[in-house]
Amino acid sequence: MKITYYGHSCFLVNLKGVNLLFDPFITYNELAKGVSVDQIPADYILISHGHQDHIADAISIAKRTGAKVITNWEIVVWLQNQGIENCHPMNIGGKVGLDFGTVKCVNAIHSSSLPDGSYGGNPMGFVVESEDGNFYYAGDTSLHYDMKLIGEFKKMDFAFLPIGDNFTMGIDNAIICCDFIRCNDIIGMHYDTFGYIKINHDEAVRKFSQSGNKLALMRIGETIEKSKKP
Repeated sequence: MKITYYGHSCFLVNLKGVNLLFDPFITYNELAKGVSVDQIPADYILISHGHQDHIADAISIAKRTGAKVITNWEIVVWLQNQGIENCHPMNIGGKVGLDFGTVKCVNAIHSSSLPDGSYGGNPMGFVVESEDGNFYYAGDTSLHYDMKLIGEFKKMDFAFLPIGDNFTMGIDNAIICCDFIRCNDIIGMHYDTFGYIKINHDEAVRKFSQSGNKLALMRIGETIEKSKKP
């Protein structure tokens, strides 16, 4: 599968030609000025929670592409009020089969409100299973014991974890998370975008390496490939 980074927590995962876009926040991200939001493809848009830095471009991309939006019930209702009808509402613990595989919603410890201040429902992460491999997209979250269930539930080939601290878990807790989810191949997210979450890249990579884990800090606009591990 191919993974493209658009900054902050926004990734495009291509699974055999199906495009999964996570938490689109590009237009208002100063670090993503080189990304043309009108060129980003999407067949599905997965939104972990309602904060603006995860949903800001969801409406425009959904209208342009006709992508199906997968998120919690409260955000679906809010999107429908903005004219987005192609939605699939979910909640924590639920799983749905789609043309590329399955999506399961898992717990995330955070807060959630929508850009207009209305209630954003429960924040969550996603476990995606497919023939090409399985991965965990944590969303915004602290370290929590429910992550251990992910490692017990299914083998993850890689995971997207927040590492910026302050609003989410930081480097040290993300390393513990690797043990919880039994996955040592990590793509970092939710760092550097704002002053509160700037990190030392060299230190972060070193700490992961010393703990027996691998941390990728992708450049905005960069595409990498991941495959199912034996």
